Amino acid sequence: MNTPPPVPLHQQQLRNSVSIKIAFLGDENVGKTSLMMKYVNNTYDPTYKKTLGVNFMEKSIELGTTDIRVSIYDVGGSPEFRNMSALATKDALGIVYVFDLTSEDTLRDIKEWFKLANSSNTSAIPILVGTKYDKLLEMDKEYQEFIHRLALKFAKALKASVVFTSASDSINVQKVVKILISKAFDLQIGIQEIKNVGEPLLLHQPIL
Repeated sequence: MNTPPPVPLHQQQLRNSVSIKIAFLGDENVGKTSLMMKYVNNTYDPTYKKTLGVNFMEKSIELGTTDIRVSIYDVGGSPEFRNMSALATKDALGIVYVFDLTSEDTLRDIKEWFKLANSSNTSAIPILVGTKYDKLLEMDKEYQEFIHRLALKFAKALKASVVFTSASDSINVQKVVKILISKAFDLQIGIQEIKNVGEPLLLHQPIL
C-alpha cells in the first residue's frame, strides 16, 4: 500500500483554537444536567441526581479550520446554590436559561435567574430552553398552547432565542449550542425555525 506524499506546508490549512464558556441556569429538577450530558456524551440517565454546587463538562468540536473547546457550567438549582451562579456566568459567552415545559413555575422563576446572571454578566448571548418536550406532549392541548405563549413572552422579555428540547428523545439538544456558537461567530444559522403549537418550538432569532 502506497503512502500518500505529505501535504506541502504552504498548502496546509493552519488551525485556530478557541475556548468558549456556556452557563446553564434554572430551578432544580428541570433537566439541566440531562441536557448537558446529552450534548456532551450523547447519553441519557432518567434517574434524578441533584447537582451540588456547580457541575462542569467539556466538549471539543470543529468549525472549519477552528477547534472550539466548549466548557459548560451547570449550576445547582436549589436556593442554597444560587449564590454560586457567578462562577458559571462570569465571562460566559452564552447563558442557557432552562425550564421544565410541564411546570409553569420553573418558567416564571427564570426572571430571578436572569437577575442573578445580569449581576455578573450583561453581554452573554441568552437562550431560553424548555426541557421534557416528550412529557409536554402527554398534557392537554390547552396547557400546551398556554406554555407555548408564555415561553414566547419570556423569550421576548429576555431578547432571547427559544428552543423546546427533550434529552430522552434527542430533540433539539445539539441545536441549542449550535445556535449560540453561530451567533458568537456571526455565522448563518442553517436551522429551520419551528413555530407551531404541538411541535418542538425553535426560534433562533431573538424575539423583539
